[in-house]
Amino acid sequence: MPKHTMRAVRLHEHGGPEVLRYDEVPMPEPGKGEVLVRVHAAGINPPDWYLRDGMSNLPPEVRPKFSLPVVPGTDLSGVVEAVAADVEDFSIGDEVFGLLRFPSFDGSTYAEYVAAPASDLAHKPAGVDHVHAAGAPMAGLTAWQFLIGLGHDHPSPFQAAQHRPVPLDANTTVLINGAAGGVGHFALQLAKWKGARVIAVASGAHEWFLRDLGADEFIDYTKSRPEEVVHDIDLVLDAVGGPDSKRLLRTLKRGGSQFPVFFGEFDEEETARLGVTVTGTQVRSNGAQLAELGRLLDAGTVRVAIDSTFALADARAAHERAARGHIQGKIVLTVA
Repeated sequence: MPKHTMRAVRLHEHGGPEVLRYDEVPMPEPGKGEVLVRVHAAGINPPDWYLRDGMSNLPPEVRPKFSLPVVPGTDLSGVVEAVAADVEDFSIGDEVFGLLRFPSFDGSTYAEYVAAPASDLAHKPAGVDHVHAAGAPMAGLTAWQFLIGLGHDHPSPFQAAQHRPVPLDANTTVLINGAAGGVGHFALQLAKWKGARVIAVASGAHEWFLRDLGADEFIDYTKSRPEEVVHDIDLVLDAVGGPDSKRLLRTLKRGGSQFPVFFGEFDEEETARLGVTVTGTQVRSNGAQLAELGRLLDAGTVRVAIDSTFALADARAAHERAARGHIQGKIVLTVA
C-alpha cells in the first residue's frame, strides 16, 4: 500500500523558532507539470524566517499571501518518486534539486515529500551530495540573477526599472559585502568565474574561507570601514542591506553600481550626485539557470559551503542557528 501521510515541519502561528512543529500531514500528489520528490535535504533561507515571523520586515502591500498552517521552505535536493503524464524532462529515480515556486511561499520543502513544478528543477550534479545541492538553489540563483543573467521579465516589487547585471571581466572590481553568507559566497565565486577582481567584506573569522574561495582582497568590517579603505569600485553587491547600505556607495567610481540583495535605504539625490546607480531584483525559480549553475558545481568551479546541518525534526535548532548570524555558507536540513 502507498503511504498516505508523511512528516513535515509546519507553522500554526507566527513567532520565533519555537513555533516550528514537526507534524504528520497528508502526502502531496503531483499535479500537471509536476513531479513528486522524496526530499533528502532542504536548504534554509531568510524567507523561511520571514514567513515564520509573519513578514513583519516587509511593507504590507508587498507581503505574499498565505494561510496557516503552512510548511516553510523553498530549496530541496532529492529523488523523483512519481511524474505527471505531461512531464518529459524527469523520470522516476532521477536525482534533482531546485528552488520551488519562489517568490510565492508555497515551496513546502521542510517535508519528507513535495510536489514540485518540473520547470523549477534541475538534475542534481552527480559529484555533489544532497546536502550541498540543497544549499545551492535560492542563494545560487540570487547571485546568478543579480550578477550573470536575470532569467525572467517580472518587475521587482521594490523598483520600477528592470534590473540589468553589469558585465564582469578582468577589468571589473567587485566588492561583496556579507561575502561569507549564502548569497555572498556564491557571488564571490561567480564574479571570479567571470574574471573579475573581488574584494570580500566579512568579519575576520571568515578571512581564510573567503581567500580560499578566491577573494583577491579581504576587509574585516569589525576593524575598518570599506568606504574608508577602497574607492573606484565598479560594482558593490551588498548581501547585508539595511540602513548602513548607502555608505558603500562611497566606494564606487562614477558610473558604478550598487546591487542591494536585501532592502537598503538610499537617497536619490545622493546617488545622482555621486553619479552611481542602485538597482536590484527579486530572485525567481528557474530550472534552466539552476542547471547551468549545476554544471559549475559539478566541475568544482563553484562550491557550496555548509555552515551546519540539522535533522528535519530539529528545524527549530536550525532556525536558532540562523538567528545567531555569522553564518559561513548554508544551513541545511537533512531529511532522509
